[in-house]
Amino acid sequence: MPQFRKLLPTVFACALAAAALGAAPALASHSQSTYFEGSSDLLSPRTRPHALAQMQALGVKALRVELYWNTVAPGSTGATKPPLDTTNPANYAWGEYDALIGEAQRLHWKVLLTLTSPAPRWATSNKKAPYVTKPDPKDFEEFMTAVARHYGPSGPFGATVSLFSIWNEPNHPAFLQPQWNTNGTPASPRIYRALYQAGYAGLKAGGIASPKVLLGETAPTGYDRVNYKHEKSKALLHDVAPLLFLRETLCLNAKYRKSGSCTPLTAAGYAHHAYSTAGGPLYKPKEKDDVMIGVLSRLSSALSKAFAARATTTNLPIYLTEFGVQSKPNRYLGVPAAQQAEFDAIAEKIAWSNSRVAAFSPYLLIDDPTGGKPGSSVTGGTIGFQTGLEYVNGKPKPLYFGWPLPLTVSKSGGGYSLWGLVRPATAATKLTVLVQPKGSRKYKTLKTVTTNSAGYWTLHSATKGSHWRVQWRSPAGVKYEGPPIAAH
Repeated sequence: MPQFRKLLPTVFACALAAAALGAAPALASHSQSTYFEGSSDLLSPRTRPHALAQMQALGVKALRVELYWNTVAPGSTGATKPPLDTTNPANYAWGEYDALIGEAQRLHWKVLLTLTSPAPRWATSNKKAPYVTKPDPKDFEEFMTAVARHYGPSGPFGATVSLFSIWNEPNHPAFLQPQWNTNGTPASPRIYRALYQAGYAGLKAGGIASPKVLLGETAPTGYDRVNYKHEKSKALLHDVAPLLFLRETLCLNAKYRKSGSCTPLTAAGYAHHAYSTAGGPLYKPKEKDDVMIGVLSRLSSALSKAFAARATTTNLPIYLTEFGVQSKPNRYLGVPAAQQAEFDAIAEKIAWSNSRVAAFSPYLLIDDPTGGKPGSSVTGGTIGFQTGLEYVNGKPKPLYFGWPLPLTVSKSGGGYSLWGLVRPATAATKLTVLVQPKGSRKYKTLKTVTTNSAGYWTLHSATKGSHWRVQWRSPAGVKYEGPPIAAH
């Protein structure tokens, strides 16, 4: 077992101390921030200390945290809004969110805070579970005012929350309903537009003069049309394709021409969850309005067209705020664990290579328990994500060792192009690249490489091999070793 897992307490204290060990090679000018979402493992006081220690050893430096409105809101289970000032943060039960963000503050990690459903029962139009139906924009604005006062720069956590995002996957019926109107047109985009505008106004009312807010947070797939006459109420629960959702939210038609009655939206970026299928990160869905990681350029193009149509005030960067590759035992989308590590690195390189991408956020640290098939969450079931670095029992996958040292190998020009990152490093550093010659069981040193100041490196090699891996020793003396990686 690689030493960095054995020496976790040492790494927790020392791994972020790094030193520059040489000049960095010339690389593409683009870099990207990396957030990490640990979900319930970080919100539970029982599992939080160990999870944070693991994340620090792995090289995490920023978190994405989803804050569920109904979890903190006063009287959230009642049908009637309580007679309280809901712009006052003292009337909310922030609970474990405060504990987690306080730890991020102590570690000097930045936080992306996504404010999302379920809503309080009293803030929904039908007062029925799962409390995601037409949340009231005015109530949401008041909530976001309280959020700004509590988690904004003038609150107790200073600038720890550096970025806000409004709603998780609003184009998916598990988070916002209805998705469609009975006439077959999308309903959720306009509901979301009102929520976004209200949320942005709430942050300003709470004292943040120029809030940094992400728009979108869209799921990767959906429908472009539904037939209510044929499917009745089931049609209203189909998810809306992300690019159709984007256009409708920004008042654009299919040719990206804007309605004159809509004002442009201001945002710090567009957030998207570019999950793919078991076919891997290079898979290209035929549905033109779906956006998986293999067709990320579709989103880049759509945002440029939206800006040209004056639907946004700036040409928005892309924040990939949720991503992961499912591994077995997921029965529907899972790939072998070794392939998960390879696919995850390929996806990160795709994002890194797109100069539009400002951030990339993996999901999760530990697998969920296995659940039902995709889509079962709409009817109250559980899906369960097996995108973690560890199995649900805590046993590490190859990805646990690959995530700190992501590596891709691709055939190129009669040789091989290698790309990688030393994630725990904080300055330029040296690493060792190993190759397993074809027909051999042993690895040999291919080359010692120096990264750039952000930890990225590239290498072209004519040496043939069956697998490659990398080794790195931190300034504190902890040895990291990535898993075997095949060429793709």
